Amino acid sequence: METRVAVMGIIVQDLQSAESLNAILHEYGEVIIGRMGIPYRQKNISIMSVAVDAPQDTISALAGKIGRLSGVSVKTAYAPM
Repeated sequence: METRVAVMGIIVQDLQSAESLNAILHEYGEVIIGRMGIPYRQKNISIMSVAVDAPQDTISALAGKIGRLSGVSVKTAYAPM
């Protein structure tokens, strides 16, 4: 199956959702190229970027699961095909 490269920008406002977020990312670990997290203490949020290489439907499923977490927002940008 054809894969796509994408980067997901994630903002975590409810830090209690961090454990659930990490569990989801662990579940999709085989398609994650890399990830970076930055705690922004002044605003009491965390900012993450996650690079993935996966089929389109897998990326969409991952973003959907993340987006359903309380206090977490996600946007996905895809590399050109």
